[in-house]
Amino acid sequence: MTLQVGIVGTGWFGMMHAEKLSKIEGVKVAAFGATTQQKAERAAQQYEGARGYDSIHNLLDDRKLDAVYICVPPFAHGEIETALIERNIPFLVEKPIGLDEQIPSAILKGIEEKKLITSVGYHFRYMDGTDRARELLHERKVGMALGYWMGSMPGVSWWRKIHGSGGQFVEQTTHIVDLLRYTVCEVSEVYAAYGGRIMGSIEEGVSVPDVGTVTLKLASGAVATISNTCAIPAGDRAGLHIYTDKGVLELGHSGLLDVEAGRKTEYANQSNPYELENEAFLHAVKTGDTSRIRSTYADAWLTHKVTIAANESARTGLPVKL
Repeated sequence: MTLQVGIVGTGWFGMMHAEKLSKIEGVKVAAFGATTQQKAERAAQQYEGARGYDSIHNLLDDRKLDAVYICVPPFAHGEIETALIERNIPFLVEKPIGLDEQIPSAILKGIEEKKLITSVGYHFRYMDGTDRARELLHERKVGMALGYWMGSMPGVSWWRKIHGSGGQFVEQTTHIVDLLRYTVCEVSEVYAAYGGRIMGSIEEGVSVPDVGTVTLKLASGAVATISNTCAIPAGDRAGLHIYTDKGVLELGHSGLLDVEAGRKTEYANQSNPYELENEAFLHAVKTGDTSRIRSTYADAWLTHKVTIAANESARTGLPVKL
């Protein structure tokens, strides 16, 4: 059985997934959806037999697909997922799943009614370092965590607009929120402070904050702080430090550093988390076994609610309970 897979979105993530999927035995990249026919056809030309479409409805009317990857900006969610749910087509969607609570909530309801297989692209969950951190945390008590996503502003115009991306905490730092939930525990309350310090005077049309700090109360009684900026030209980094009764676990893109009294142990990431994410999702599509999927849409919805609550807290100046 060869899985026929479609990809909606021809930006970096869409083409990255297409490349990886094309190398998997038993998988065919059959269709691309984009905002214009030209973009879709340009992407499709790179894969034998693939076709391009300027709408999800034209794509689904013309091609019989087993699964779809959704790789679109935050503001573009809703119509695509709804069309797939109506046709019972499993999908993997890149984070974040939307700009607000209303559209993802409606999508989740449809998914649950159809019992549809879904996966969300929180690839940090598939890192070797994350696996090791979860193992170690079984034997440790967490006091607090410090997370961060520090870097520069992405060049695409929609990202710098609040109604395009939702802001950095929703669009980017959601990975760190999700990593906190996955390794430590659920979030019960957030209080956020954002600011616009630098980018508004450098780039046109900036309506997103370029600095922010969010304090989080966790269900266990532990506390956390996650900070981000999109205003620094150098020194970028992203990760989560978990402070426990036995030392500090430092999680990042490269892996895990376990800092205990008198010693440091490094666990480097060996596996490609995107490939593991694909394997888990495609296995579920083929067999119905969803046990390997580490972030379903329902799970990602909980992470999304935290980031939306942070935006609301920053807007009102008040804590938000979840």
